[in-house]
Parts: sequence; C-alpha cells; structure tokens
Amino acid sequence: QVQLVESGGGLVQPGGSLRLSCAASGSIFSLNYMGWYRQAPGKQRELVARIPNGGSPEYADPVKGRFTISRDNAKNTVYLQMNSLKSEDTAVYYCYCTRRGYSVAWGQGTQVTVSS
Repeated sequence: QVQLVESGGGLVQPGGSLRLSCAASGSIFSLNYMGWYRQAPGKQRELVARIPNGGSPEYADPVKGRFTISRDNAKNTVYLQMNSLKSEDTAVYYCYCTRRGYSVAWGQGTQVTVSS
C-alpha cells in the first residue's frame, strides 16, 4: 500500500505561480512513473505531466513551456511547478504513481483555482 499526500494548491491570479508537492510513503519499492492528472468541473480527467524513474518528463500540450515536473527520489516526492497560470488551469490536481506489478496509487487531490 502506497500513500500519496499532496500539498501546495490554492487560489492564484492569472499569470501567477504555484508549486504542488506529492510525497509517497508506505510500500514505496519499485516506484516507476510519478505524475499529475487534473480534472476541471464538467470535464474528463486528463494527464498533465509524468516522469519515469531515471527518465525524461512528458507534458500535455496545454501546459508545455509553463509547467515543470521534477522528482526527488531521496524524498520520494514529485513536484509540479506551475508558472504563467491561466484560468483554464483551474482544476483539482491528482498525484499518481505506478509500481511494477502493482496497481496505480492516487493522491487525495488538491484544488488549484486561477481567477482574477
């Protein structure tokens, strides 16, 4: 069992920045991908960014050039730095991780609201 605890969400004006964190604990062996999905009201959940262990990050087109995903394996933590935020980025952001041979684990979600 892996537990993912998210933090860093909040209310920000357009053009502002937020940094999301997601710390994994519990049975954290064989961690592979870590990343972020988001879900806005009335929309499907979509992949925002992901990064494999020892690999390069990948981003959804709407956030390329604005968001940066990184991970600190010593802390079992993944981050999402969000710059130049737009109202379209408003959503609940969910951290996830994959483990080889096990089911996907999900964080509890953190609300990001971009509004003037």
